[in-house]
Amino acid sequence: MALVEAAIVVYLRAIYYPEGFAFPLKMMTLRHIIIELGREAATIFMLVAVAAISGRWFWEKFAYFIVCFGVWDIFYYVWLKVILGWPSSLFDWDILYLIPLPWIGPVIAPASIAALMIIIGLLVIGLYNSGYAFRPSRLTWALTVGGTLIILYSFMGDTGAGLHQEMPMPYRYYLLIAGEILYIVAFVLAWRNTVHQSRPQEKE
Repeated sequence: MALVEAAIVVYLRAIYYPEGFAFPLKMMTLRHIIIELGREAATIFMLVAVAAISGRWFWEKFAYFIVCFGVWDIFYYVWLKVILGWPSSLFDWDILYLIPLPWIGPVIAPASIAALMIIIGLLVIGLYNSGYAFRPSRLTWALTVGGTLIILYSFMGDTGAGLHQEMPMPYRYYLLIAGEILYIVAFVLAWRNTVHQSRPQEKE
């Protein structure tokens, strides 16, 4: 999946950025935007489908989903590096996603989130393999939602660069760091709640 997406981006950049990808962004045709939105939705559907057949319990399935998502995201950039020699560094800017608005930011932002997703996902899968049922609390939910909103704002808040072909403002790394800290705190609390309150499930 990572190679397929990287190949598509290679073709799009050949069309819209023949001299090399750079900001400000160039306006895509409506047809290409619709196709890209459909492709992104289809990618998420494929990830969900893989997760659905990989686990038995909801949170176990979700863990497989975020692991797959993280691996896909990291190897997308690996393939772009192999094919195009880009990014030249983790601080190169990219357009990350289009739903519901363009997400923009340096490569290190999605890469660090993807790495965190892989680590947390594998730990949750490990809990289930040890016979525990993952038990996130309401506080865990609140912290996770808060972290997600903060990170999404860091990507979509600069509407001038995302929608109006302007140069991006400096990326607000403090928002990324704050969001990831909330994720880590939420997971630690959920982990402790799981280990202390749930009984190991009987293995099939």
